[in-house]
Amino acid sequence: MASSFVTMSAIGSLTSVGSQIDKKSINPSHKLSSLDCISSSFPRGSRSYVVPRKSHSLKINAAIKELHFNKNGAAIRKLQAGVNKLADVVGVTLGPKGRNVVLESKYGSPRIINDGVTVAKEIELEDPVENIGARLVREAASKTNDLAGDGTTTSVVLAQGLIAEGVKIVLAGANPIQIAKGIENTAKGLISELKLMSKEVEDNELADVAAVSAGNNYQIGNMVADALSKVGRKGVVTLEEGTSASDSLYVVEGMQFDRGYFSPYFVTDSEKMIVQYENCKLLLVDKKITNARELVNVLEDAIKNNYAILVMAEDIEQEPLATLVVNKLRGSLKIAAMRAPGFGDRRHQYLDDIAILTGGTVIRDEVGLSLDQAGKEVLGHAAKIVLTKETATIVGDGTTQEAVARRISQIKKQAEDEETAYEKDKLNERIAKLSSGVAVIQVGARTETELKERKLRVEDALCATKAAVEEGIVVGGGCTLLRLAAKVDAIKERLENDEQKLGADIVKRALSYPLDLIAKNAGVNGAVVIEKVLSNDNLRFGYNASTGQYEDLMAVGIIDPTKVVRCCLEHAASVAKTFLTSDAVVTEIPEPEPAPMENPMDNSGFGY
Repeated sequence: MASSFVTMSAIGSLTSVGSQIDKKSINPSHKLSSLDCISSSFPRGSRSYVVPRKSHSLKINAAIKELHFNKNGAAIRKLQAGVNKLADVVGVTLGPKGRNVVLESKYGSPRIINDGVTVAKEIELEDPVENIGARLVREAASKTNDLAGDGTTTSVVLAQGLIAEGVKIVLAGANPIQIAKGIENTAKGLISELKLMSKEVEDNELADVAAVSAGNNYQIGNMVADALSKVGRKGVVTLEEGTSASDSLYVVEGMQFDRGYFSPYFVTDSEKMIVQYENCKLLLVDKKITNARELVNVLEDAIKNNYAILVMAEDIEQEPLATLVVNKLRGSLKIAAMRAPGFGDRRHQYLDDIAILTGGTVIRDEVGLSLDQAGKEVLGHAAKIVLTKETATIVGDGTTQEAVARRISQIKKQAEDEETAYEKDKLNERIAKLSSGVAVIQVGARTETELKERKLRVEDALCATKAAVEEGIVVGGGCTLLRLAAKVDAIKERLENDEQKLGADIVKRALSYPLDLIAKNAGVNGAVVIEKVLSNDNLRFGYNASTGQYEDLMAVGIIDPTKVVRCCLEHAASVAKTFLTSDAVVTEIPEPEPAPMENPMDNSGFGY
């Protein structure tokens, strides 16, 4: 208040000196218009002048729009041109012999990318109508990436096929609404057939799924499979950028948090600068500790029975923290203190999880527990605790398995009911910390450009493996989509009218586009490959683009997750039916950039 008062008084003195306005001329009831402006007056004798400036009206110009109608198919052809440009760029990454795309970066080195959705997000076309078409198809890749984490390039290529085949029919005069219904109903029928073709993934097939997603890189595939074998199929695997040229994998057992010790004086290993205790007790406090007397009961028992204790609280003020440090340095007490992980409600949840893992009780005012009255009965027990400057790891002693299992099932139920992806990830992370720990893959490379490209490949491989665990696997290499085309005729019989059946035919022809492009990227005629694959009745028979052989793809490990194929089909069909039912496009007319103003006071002397 004092500072604000000083500021206000200073402003008042400045006003009295800088502008001398006759107070009698100001009517208290008078209100200035928002367009009036009063300039500072200059004293001339004993009179002061107020000079009103000329008021200006504000004019707001709305952006002008340009309308593009579908006369003679003009608008839809322009949209399709944008689709084809995006699909042609993204399509070069498809298959084991697909190449990379180099993306310009305004800051730093260029990026060399093999990930379809990353490439698609970078594409912005000059023509506004073509750009809208490209953005529509980009939506299919983004949705597939959000749900499955892989198959983004296949989504774009399949959407391009559905649009290319659909535009031919629509421009020939068919009703686009009925065509769209036919595409939608056919896609639903094919997804039911896809589930029948799917089989549950075995442990020895996880590496194959990951390797195929990473472009037949079995080094990445084996590493992802190894990570999942250590933390379980439902475990959490995270990626980090490594500091060396080689990849590495390590598993964090127990619960690990991004919180370190309060003070380096708690360190037990001065060389590594860590706090490490075996058979440690935990005091969990869900509030700020403000007085050292509140800890007397617990600390006296720890000294008497000679056990290590970790104090975890929302915060610890200077006086009680100094008390803990002094007792630690004197050697009378084996103790460490750290801030509780998380903020707000998440901190309450983490403390409850730790309490269940260690068999302790969280001291909080809401349940009537007071810290100064607490004894050793509220303490939890951990087999091991390790604190660094930035992290804390707590390993349970295994005596609370039933309580932990109940807690895990409760969090799983919350995750099922949760709608936002961020909250689901946090809940799954809590499950992993309670159950089997977290596996960390450190991706290594020799250059920054290679590191980013490899990290995207590993991320795709990991997402594909998790998708395979969720819904099973099918034959890869684009052959499953091609085999689904044979199921379209049976679905077509159930459609209502001939125009909807035309929509089914569009889907049937578009399902061959991914395999055709995989073959072309491998330098082979796509039509010949499709014909040879369809000539064999074995559903597992297909074209192995990495070796150029026709063989049993399931036996040699060319596998796709069912969830990825399903998402590709659903999102491509959704984008295609939206595209085909569009008949006009509204775009903004870009305003010309104003020419730079010349300086009229240029005294450079050039030209004289």
